[in-house]
Amino acid sequence: MKTKFTKTKLYKILAYLTIIILAIGFTFPLYWIITGSFKTPQAINATTPQWFPQEWTLANYEKLFSRQVAPLWEIHVPFTDIVFAGPEVPAAIRWMGNTIFMAVVAMLLTCITAAMAGYALAKKRFVGRTIIFTLIVCAMALPKQVILIPLIREMSSLNLYNTLWATIFPIVGWPFGVFLIKQFAEGIPGEMMEAARIDGASEWRTFADVALPMIKPGIGALAIFTFINSWNDYFMQLIMLSSTSNLTISLGIAKLQAENSTDFGLIMAGAALAAIPIIVVFLAFQKYFTKGITMGAVKG
Repeated sequence: MKTKFTKTKLYKILAYLTIIILAIGFTFPLYWIITGSFKTPQAINATTPQWFPQEWTLANYEKLFSRQVAPLWEIHVPFTDIVFAGPEVPAAIRWMGNTIFMAVVAMLLTCITAAMAGYALAKKRFVGRTIIFTLIVCAMALPKQVILIPLIREMSSLNLYNTLWATIFPIVGWPFGVFLIKQFAEGIPGEMMEAARIDGASEWRTFADVALPMIKPGIGALAIFTFINSWNDYFMQLIMLSSTSNLTISLGIAKLQAENSTDFGLIMAGAALAAIPIIVVFLAFQKYFTKGITMGAVKG
């Protein structure tokens, strides 16, 4: 009995040590970026790395917010060339606002459409249901480069090219989101839905009051996935956006870098700034994220 207890205790110690080592390994790049953003150029480029800044400086952030300016906001009057622009601010602020707007709107629209589509595919019986779901699964394996040219032509024909909407709408119909929510909706007991209908609930009321609370963990996990996917989709942003005022924070930093010699301090300052919203979103939805991974992925 004592030997078994000792083995169990040793196993827990090894498990905790492994988790701690992995956690340090995953968080170290973030630590290096944040501390590097406060280092001097000499410290960043030193042959012997400084694990902790010996001399703190805000020069990298000052360069980030002083290189270019852009209007804080712009309103385009439909079907005209009239544009109402806000006051000029450092371009980095506009880029950060653009990125947050793009990621948040894409997250909300994707969660709404995926929740309704996943629920319909899981709980409704209609002609072509299996074919539609098969096409969605196949679309998950389709690289975005394959549909890039048709997508550009579509955005151009809708006068959305070089606008943030050109980076939002392609993400809204994310096949993975529909697949994930369908896996969750499969677990909704049919008896509960029948009881709601017997009580006189409409189809929308059944979805909102019965189905939606039960698939919340899946929606929370999808919200994190969509936010991060939209935030980090550098390729689509590079193709769809060109004007300075419409750039995202990653494109803006790349543009500043292209105009100057390699400045690792400036890059780290921009990366540290860009990491803040992702950390906030993850902390806000982390309990749903855990449930989404452990529950939705094994259903079906």
